[in-house]
Amino acid sequence: MESWLWAAIGVLACAAAGLLIKVHLLRKSAEEIRQGLARRLNADTNTLIDISSRDPVMRKLAAGVNTELSELRRQRLCFLQGDRELKEAVTNISHDLRTPLTAVCGYLDLLKQEEKSEQAERYLAQIENRAEAMKTLTEELFRYSVVTSEQELAAEPVDLRSALAESLLSFYGAMEQKGITPVIRLPEKKIMRQLDPTAVSRIFSNIISNAIKYSDGDFEAAMDECGTTVFSNSAAALDPVAAARLFDRFYTVEAARNSTGLGLSIAKQLTERMGGSIKAEYREGKLYMILMFT
Repeated sequence: MESWLWAAIGVLACAAAGLLIKVHLLRKSAEEIRQGLARRLNADTNTLIDISSRDPVMRKLAAGVNTELSELRRQRLCFLQGDRELKEAVTNISHDLRTPLTAVCGYLDLLKQEEKSEQAERYLAQIENRAEAMKTLTEELFRYSVVTSEQELAAEPVDLRSALAESLLSFYGAMEQKGITPVIRLPEKKIMRQLDPTAVSRIFSNIISNAIKYSDGDFEAAMDECGTTVFSNSAAALDPVAAARLFDRFYTVEAARNSTGLGLSIAKQLTERMGGSIKAEYREGKLYMILMFT
């Protein structure tokens, strides 16, 4: 009886050991798949996930993951190709429009020197206004194609407080024309960050320009000692859904008929390329733009 019991115990022990080994190998294979997936998602590579286990179920799982990775890579390449073609098309279109627009503006200047009736003067003013709007939109498209290129941004000491003050000063005339008296709150000390000064100026300018465009008559910019900047203005034409889409490429609201919808998209891309963050919130009839550089 005792020999039978010990034999049964031995069999169970062997079975338990075999099961533990099997579980260990399965866990090892799962970890190999996890690590392989993480590496391939973070790198541009065609290599497939390989595992040491001969278990048919785990090898089938690895094969399925490889299939999905191949499809994901194909779709990513299609997206990158389409995005590259779009940027090239934008660059070419904006460049092609510059020459005829320059000629149109030149002839308009000559036409302004000729004698005209009052009605012709009125028509000419409208044409000139539309031509200037087209010129502005063309320049914005061109700037977008440059900003979204793969060029490296410089990194040098930038005083965010001074950069914001300079940007605000450059829009003083535009605010005065709209009857806006800005409320500005800046920290007493410098806020230094390692950033691209041209990109920082572009970000501030695009945000301020957007605020003036949508403002119902007020504007506020406040920077704290950590460098977080909050821009706010009343904007009855917006709502929470529209505010959430303001950073989408080519998105415009009805009130912005002379806009390509690229200004805030450019600001977001530049901010994120320099390790910062930017978001828009709409609360109680006011639009808040929150910008932060770490």
